[in-house]
Amino acid sequence: MTTLILEETPEQLAIFEARIAAGEKIEPGDWMPAEYRRQLIRMISQHAHSEVVGMLPEGEWISFAPSLKRKLILMAKVQDEAGHGQYLYHAAETLGATREEMMDALLSGKAKYSSIFNYPTHTWADVGMIGWLVDGAAIKNQTMLAGCSYGPYSRAMVRICSEETFHHKQGKEMIVLYAQGTPEQRDMAQDALNRWWWPSLMMLGPHDADSPNSGVLSRWGVKLKSNDEVRQEYMNEHVPELLEAGLSIPDPDLHQDERGNWQHGPIDWTEFWAVVKGERGLNKERLGARQQAHTDGAWVRDALAACAAREIGATRA
Repeated sequence: MTTLILEETPEQLAIFEARIAAGEKIEPGDWMPAEYRRQLIRMISQHAHSEVVGMLPEGEWISFAPSLKRKLILMAKVQDEAGHGQYLYHAAETLGATREEMMDALLSGKAKYSSIFNYPTHTWADVGMIGWLVDGAAIKNQTMLAGCSYGPYSRAMVRICSEETFHHKQGKEMIVLYAQGTPEQRDMAQDALNRWWWPSLMMLGPHDADSPNSGVLSRWGVKLKSNDEVRQEYMNEHVPELLEAGLSIPDPDLHQDERGNWQHGPIDWTEFWAVVKGERGLNKERLGARQQAHTDGAWVRDALAACAAREIGATRA
């Protein structure tokens, strides 16, 4: 990873934090603390990896779509995720990271991506449930990040959120139809909810007290809400909608508190960390698929590099 050596003084830090407090965006050429840069590269590249790896669980269902309409929607959705990865890699590059460094970190297993993509997709209803729950959770986080202090990340989020909204709506529409359909379709939708409910809550991150990076990210305006605040918003939106669809949420402790907020039972964080570390789930398979795709795409990168070199040579001639 490219490292920039900066002399940080209390005066520089005070000016930087005053800009953030005033709601200004920090741009690539601006002075910033080394830790701010490091945290952003870590966070944005992890986000980009999640978009790219997130293509895999749904992409494998394109050939099994039940209609041409569903196939076209899913193809567009998977293509969108690839584009989101591009936006985010570019945003990280503005901080000094190179694409090669980020790819090496992903393919070697050094870098993390969202653990939810290590869960398998067993039926077509999983595609709909990922759209409704997983993309719904992503939108909650990304809407918050659209207001973050780093300009390129903030602007990437605005465009990504608009496309994620389409992903969320198509997933919800699909599951609501199945929940109102034949007994087999209702069972398939309920089974998908049973398997994706808890991972979607975990996806929003550990409790605030157990999130080591949240403090500094909140201080410098990258995270405008805590993990638990975003999770509460997610619960309050999705629980009523799922119940209205006639589905049962797999949580015996689910209830509303005196303020009307929906409260969940204990989250199994042991499972969460095991999936994050690759001790459970499909981490090995997901990384293997990305490594193979990278190898298969070498000729494309070589051709593009040769074309660029030829164009530069022609310009100089």
